Amino acid sequence: MANKTVIKILTENGLKVTPQRTAVLEVILGLDNHPTAENIAEYLRLNFPHIPIGTVYRILETFISKGIIKRVNTKDDIIRFDPVKENHHHLYHSDSERIQDLYDDELNKLLENYFKKKKIPDFSIEEIKVQVTGKYINNKK
Repeated sequence: MANKTVIKILTENGLKVTPQRTAVLEVILGLDNHPTAENIAEYLRLNFPHIPIGTVYRILETFISKGIIKRVNTKDDIIRFDPVKENHHHLYHSDSERIQDLYDDELNKLLENYFKKKKIPDFSIEEIKVQVTGKYINNKK
């Protein structure tokens, strides 16, 4: 049985509650590592051994179009998925390929003010996201 949060998210977004959708959303919400479609499919196969990867991709695209999740691109053009709706940025660990959420109101204000002053002609900014690539020095984690 899907948890109440997952059912609520699906119904509030006008989606039919199906076992595949609930399973995909539960995996995304349960993992805090910005999983790839392949990571999600791997977890799903524990309970749905025959779920096609195409079904996983279609569900992910539906979730993106409804604003339930967002795409996060890595430096190697690997697409990962993020369920966090609050405004945040990402730290991409190049040595482990881990993505860490970065919440920073000061950075948000700095970027907003910069682009307000810049006034890019014929362009309307919808969202500003920063992804910083780096690695821990001296194996500090």
